[in-house]
Amino acid sequence: MGNIIAIDGPAGAGKSTIARALAERLGFTYIDTGAMYRTVALASRRAGLSLEDEDAVARLARNSSIEFVPVGRIFLNGEDVSPLIRTPEVTSAASKVAAMPSVRAILVEKQRRIGETGNVVMEGRDIGTVVFPHARVKIFLDADPIERVRRRGGDLPDVPLEQLAREIRERDERDSQRAQSPLVQAPDAVRLDSTRLTTGEVLDAILELVRSRIPLERAHGEG
Repeated sequence: MGNIIAIDGPAGAGKSTIARALAERLGFTYIDTGAMYRTVALASRRAGLSLEDEDAVARLARNSSIEFVPVGRIFLNGEDVSPLIRTPEVTSAASKVAAMPSVRAILVEKQRRIGETGNVVMEGRDIGTVVFPHARVKIFLDADPIERVRRRGGDLPDVPLEQLAREIRERDERDSQRAQSPLVQAPDAVRLDSTRLTTGEVLDAILELVRSRIPLERAHGEG
């Protein structure tokens, strides 16, 4: 197994931006596990599955091919679905899919197989607690709820802020209260509040931690 850097945290904390930049700086592979749940949600909607039918969604997840490519694109059964999984409808469905224990077990298995292939920066909700509890570096990236809504608004300018705030509150509740793999900070994770930090400042703080725990000669491309 290669070096694993786990970045967990709630929606809107900046995980994707930071994880992608960190992976590029280090020459690691960037894995957005949330995109995997979104992809299963998209596939479920296309198949006309009810999100109340966990068994059917789990079968679909197990039988679907979900692949990442180095530039951060995600493929479902050979189709690039990267832009299709970012709609509000898929976002809402993905949070429900992520609360299904059997689906989580299947995707965690897929995530672990990806992590065994080399050095990765993996971000999600349960990377440091469940997927890779022995990751060399664990970060819990957080931010003030108001700031998280503002950032999400920048990503989705056509969606009213009131709607985004409501969706984030509902997602936080589902993520933190689900029975399996709830969103919690791993005991050995470093908590980093990004509310008043620039992307560069967050990246520098994480790089300093990485340098203290991963030999630089193994972090190919870092510099």
